[in-house]
Amino acid sequence: MDKLLNAPLGAADVLAALSTQAPRKLSRRDFMKATGVTGGGLMLGIALPASHRFARAQQGQKAVYPPAAFVRIAPDDTVTVLINKLEFGQGVMTAMPMLIAEELECDWNKVRGDHAPAAQIYAHPGFGIQMTGGSTSIASSYTQFRMIGAAARHMLLTAAAQQWKVPLDRLDTKEGVVIELGGGRRRASYGSLAQAAAKLPVPEKIGVKADHKDFKLIGKPTHRIDAREKVNGAAKFSIDHSLPNMRVAVVARPPVFGGKVASVDAAKARSIKGVENVLQVQTDRGGSGLAVIANGYWPAKQGRDALDIKWDLPAGVTTSTQMAQFRDLAAQPGNMARSDGSAEAIKSAARTLQAEFEFPYLAHASMEPLSALIDLKADQMTVICGSQFQTIDQVLTAQAAGLAPEQVNLVTTYAGGGFGRRANPTSDYLVEAVRVARAMKQAGIDAPVKVIWSREDDMKGGYYRPAHLHRVNVGVDAKGAPVAWQHTIVGQSIIKGTAFEKFLVKDGVDATATEGVVDTPYKLPNMRVSVHHPEANVPVLWWRSVGHTHTAFVMETLIDEMAAAAKQDPIAYRLALLDAKHARHRAVLNLVRERSGWGKPLSKGRARGVAVHESFGSVCAHVAEVGIENNEIRVYRVTSVIDCGLAVNPLTVDAQVQSAMVYGLSAALYGRITLKDGRVEQGNYTDYPVLRMGEMPQMSVHIVPSTAAPTGVGEPGTPPIAPAVANAVAVLTGKRLRKLPFDLTA
Repeated sequence: MDKLLNAPLGAADVLAALSTQAPRKLSRRDFMKATGVTGGGLMLGIALPASHRFARAQQGQKAVYPPAAFVRIAPDDTVTVLINKLEFGQGVMTAMPMLIAEELECDWNKVRGDHAPAAQIYAHPGFGIQMTGGSTSIASSYTQFRMIGAAARHMLLTAAAQQWKVPLDRLDTKEGVVIELGGGRRRASYGSLAQAAAKLPVPEKIGVKADHKDFKLIGKPTHRIDAREKVNGAAKFSIDHSLPNMRVAVVARPPVFGGKVASVDAAKARSIKGVENVLQVQTDRGGSGLAVIANGYWPAKQGRDALDIKWDLPAGVTTSTQMAQFRDLAAQPGNMARSDGSAEAIKSAARTLQAEFEFPYLAHASMEPLSALIDLKADQMTVICGSQFQTIDQVLTAQAAGLAPEQVNLVTTYAGGGFGRRANPTSDYLVEAVRVARAMKQAGIDAPVKVIWSREDDMKGGYYRPAHLHRVNVGVDAKGAPVAWQHTIVGQSIIKGTAFEKFLVKDGVDATATEGVVDTPYKLPNMRVSVHHPEANVPVLWWRSVGHTHTAFVMETLIDEMAAAAKQDPIAYRLALLDAKHARHRAVLNLVRERSGWGKPLSKGRARGVAVHESFGSVCAHVAEVGIENNEIRVYRVTSVIDCGLAVNPLTVDAQVQSAMVYGLSAALYGRITLKDGRVEQGNYTDYPVLRMGEMPQMSVHIVPSTAAPTGVGEPGTPPIAPAVANAVAVLTGKRLRKLPFDLTA
């Protein structure tokens, strides 16, 4: 998803690949109805300036900058910011209101956040569709939301000036109040002015604070405004929602992707108290399954467990066989992703390093499993879910229901994690839920339905980070400097067959498979990278940091191995391979060296490893302090440094870097989805473990001071942790780990 930032992407292009119907367009009246704005209040929409990097024109087309956010001021002075992203733990419900509040100059204690409805007016400025991903929420909203706040403030000032009949320059604002300067000293709260301000035109040109020293909120550690409701249980996630007369459904899906129901004996299921019906429905990838409809989750699950199903199953993948096929492909010429210099240069190398790396499928394993609440009527439908892809979800659920997108009210709720799983180009779990609702209608059950996935359902029948194999030959000269780099990557394409293929697959190469390699910051002459994308009957999807999850590991462990071969300090060796234009990498490496105590003696049996990687516009480095206990890797301490431009909320940045590190470390130590004859062998945290509290290393996060525009935060902390740990293990054991998850006994 990182690569989408550089793609000439627009809503029309994506939607053309999905449907001939346009996404829902929300008028001012529609918006006010959808969000409950009645009576007084200020509702504001504003476009991005043409100079903003996320508001670029499509190739050969005139730039179009749709309104992207709204602010609502109530008579009681409460300021509600409508967030056009999904809040699923990353903190946008606080950081994005901070941007508006900074320029609006309102009382922060009265600021609230709420999810915006699904509508094209809320489209992501860079992607042209309403969505959350690519670690772009703050980066794409930084100028946009600040301008909204500044425009709202200007309109409130103008309303006061007109009421008091004084020049605008005699007024100022402070903490949600317009103040008359000089002798008058009149005061008016924002709430009292909001209705009049709403009738004024939005200013065509508006300035924002130019000097960061004037910031009162931005850059200051700020506690999350949604923390209290999440702690006391008041916050509603998708799985918490209900409607009158609602049914609950669980679906028995085929154990091999694309399988179909051959026959079923549902007598035992129907006899369970609370079970109302058992209905056949189409599942993802052309398969079919059985939905058990009940008055609650537990009877629905019991009913599903009691089904006697015979399946018609296609041939399936077995992990060991697949990796052998990948290995064979890696020995053959692939589609060229990068070709610099001479292919023969490696013959002149004084020494050649050869390496092969294996990466398994990975599950997203979100804390809150998938769910969706569908209320299907003859001419309209409400979909309640933790949507990460509102535009696509709205269009595809409409198609599944036989409705137009404007007839679908998609309500975004909090979500308990996602990591890419809720941003599915096929809207798989939502489309399936609509099919359940339609099957109920046909069976005479006229009621809303909530379809709930267990964690086992998603882990065994969901979407996965693709498995990959890398084969690399690196030639170095007598001093250990690189002279040639030959690299082959084998793995399924995430993008092929989706609405994004036009933008991200070129000459047979899926850009998400090569990011982090073809654009390496290191000076690597005579670099050649080729790719194979074999087909497999396993659904794949982006996973936190997408291609960087595997490419960073290959690059950073090999660079470390080259440093060791040259008998040079790993950080010094990296710095020597980075030219002046990569000042951010250099700054991050220098700071992590300083803060980690790099080079200082450690306790016996411990070692440090380092890795640095750029993704989603940010540069992140980890130094991991590692030991080995009972032949298992133990990570005691991680020192992290990130350059993410201006940190809007340093507390959020700290939390996200820690979260990303834990996510990546869990995968490095434990993460693995394996298949046997097409059946996924893992089902829950018991056999797909994540890092436990007792295993959590001491961690410190350091943010490089910057006044540059913000860049991504949610994902850049994931890629460098596995190579940092592996590099420390190599210091301890002399052994290079090339297969994930790590296994010291292999």
